[in-house]
Amino acid sequence: MSSSQSGSDLGESAVVSVTEASQVGEARRACAAFTSRLGWDETTSGEAALIVTEAAGNLVKHGGGGILLLRELQGDGRRGLEFLALDKGPGMTDPDQCLRDGFSTAGTPGTGLGAVRRMADEFDIYTATGCGVALLARLWPRGGAQQSSSRSVQAGAVQVGAVSAAKAGEPICGDSWAWERRARQDVLLVADGLGHGPQAADAAREAVRLFRAHAALDPLEILQRIHAALRSTRGAAVAIAVLDHDSHSLRYVGVGNISATILAGGETRSAVSFGGTVGHQLRKMQEFVYPFPARAMLVMHSDGMATSWHLDAYPGLVMRDPSLVAGVLYRDFQRGRDDVTVVAARAQD
Repeated sequence: MSSSQSGSDLGESAVVSVTEASQVGEARRACAAFTSRLGWDETTSGEAALIVTEAAGNLVKHGGGGILLLRELQGDGRRGLEFLALDKGPGMTDPDQCLRDGFSTAGTPGTGLGAVRRMADEFDIYTATGCGVALLARLWPRGGAQQSSSRSVQAGAVQVGAVSAAKAGEPICGDSWAWERRARQDVLLVADGLGHGPQAADAAREAVRLFRAHAALDPLEILQRIHAALRSTRGAAVAIAVLDHDSHSLRYVGVGNISATILAGGETRSAVSFGGTVGHQLRKMQEFVYPFPARAMLVMHSDGMATSWHLDAYPGLVMRDPSLVAGVLYRDFQRGRDDVTVVAARAQD
């Protein structure tokens, strides 16, 4: 098993490679480290272990191996866990049939996916023939309503999902991202520290710290504050987006190789970023405003992911949970030679 840790807006995350049956137990132990840190009771920890066991097992049995992503969530004073299982196998021709207990194509009892759906507070699958499977589950500690209250899931005017992962072989991700809510607006940041490793992570986390401290300002002013603060670091590529739900617009400012794409009404539009390194050399900073109607989606990502992606190749994915969108794009378009962060946000009204 190979794994890496990263920080994100909603807590720690981990990426676990599962390519053979012996690694299912290792994935379960990685999950146990999360539930221990979250302080979950034995019952909920056991449910999390079962979800990971079934999801990781399916990666091996049906997908020929794949990736398991664990991400900490926060909401209403509780901390939950998100599971994404991604493979590049043949996909499912009939997901509903696969979810019925007793159905199996691998000679197993056929209760795995059905059990995951029953235990999870939220569950979804995206699959298309030849496009593999992306499985999403979220679990929250018991002792209250079992519906998720995380901002990443139920955020009123916006839904947000993300994947942030270190370059293979690196213990820490040099990218980071953040999300702040203000009245009828959601503000997002993606930061990519120059290079990779601990010093890159320091730069990205400092960008997040400044973003949080000044999130009430206009995006251009926030970026100027970050630029001044990052002079003592190796610098970063940084982009900030403000989703305004009253004007149905997106205000955007970016410097460096952070890509941002707006998907609305079957059309795509790229937001403009200028060259340079925040904290060091800047050629120009300028805010741009774009239409962002209801149900539009914004995808922001660092240059660890290729820019050649098109959601047209994934029928129906654009309207699914943003975590599924981020996961599929990460699975299929990560370059493999750098840290990668991809954030997907959809306007709800």
